[in-house]
Amino acid sequence: MQTQINSSSKESKTTPTIMRAAVLTAPGKLEVQTVPVPMPGPGEVRIKLEGSGLCASNIPVWEGRDWFEYPVAAGNPGHEGWGTIEALGEGVTNFQIGNRVACLSYHAYAEFDVAKAEEVVRLPAELDGLPFPGEPLGCAMNIFHRSEIQKGHKVAIVGAGFLGLLLIQLAKFAGAEVIAISKRDYSLQAASEAGADHLIPLDDHYAIIKKVEKITAGTCCDRVIEVTGKEWPLNLSIELTKVRGKLIVAGFHQDGMRQVNVQELNWKGIDMISAHERDPQQYIQGIQKAIDAIKNGQMDPFPLFTHVFPLEKASEAFEHLQNRPDGFIKAILTNT
Repeated sequence: MQTQINSSSKESKTTPTIMRAAVLTAPGKLEVQTVPVPMPGPGEVRIKLEGSGLCASNIPVWEGRDWFEYPVAAGNPGHEGWGTIEALGEGVTNFQIGNRVACLSYHAYAEFDVAKAEEVVRLPAELDGLPFPGEPLGCAMNIFHRSEIQKGHKVAIVGAGFLGLLLIQLAKFAGAEVIAISKRDYSLQAASEAGADHLIPLDDHYAIIKKVEKITAGTCCDRVIEVTGKEWPLNLSIELTKVRGKLIVAGFHQDGMRQVNVQELNWKGIDMISAHERDPQQYIQGIQKAIDAIKNGQMDPFPLFTHVFPLEKASEAFEHLQNRPDGFIKAILTNT
């Protein structure tokens, strides 16, 4: 393999000039191609990626939408990478080559990616050898923080995928009584294992409301966290929120406009919070909080990484993400 001396590093280092990366060439079609290794610019680091998580937000680009152009850039839309720093751009002084890190980067379905140094978090020794897709873990912590869940709160979590299950763990640790509402039987089973006190199938709108009213003595929930990204569960979540309660929108609504029951929001005086952060530094703080939460037992994501695929089987990983067979919660692509 060709090599080069990386002059952006503070020490000379031999690095490959080419790498493998997943490329979406068309809807539902993915190739692993050989592409140039990216070079870190000023204030950036290059990371030799151990892997990246697959995010449900990737489903539209996998399935295809009118607004996407193909082929997609190599490694995109991977944004849940972790690995080891192996090159430093000019001006980077707060990291060293060899530091194991999680990062905010956007071409992480590949062997290497670059990230801004301020969007990188050093991983402690306690996490050595463990997968750490930092972005979704940080996302869970940011949503939990915005929810302001307290001991004794009755909390409904609508959607028990990876993010919903993490929020169940966090809410239970905070002392809440948790109602998990989800479509798949396997998700409800996982919600029970995560500590949920009550399990309700996401099927019949009015039957769900009656069940929640029975659990809450007619008041509905102090906090409702919607994690589906779909219109009907969002409106259901409004009805499950008590008067002057908080509705936290954690689902990623990415397929156009939503019709929302504003009358119910107004009548109940509900605080409706969009918990998707767009400030990278809030994400970085969330990742740092996630590390602490894992250390102190608030959150255990590792059993939720149910499917691990090598980069060469990225297509299979995307099919699992799209179809969610029984047993599936979270998939990871690895380079090891």
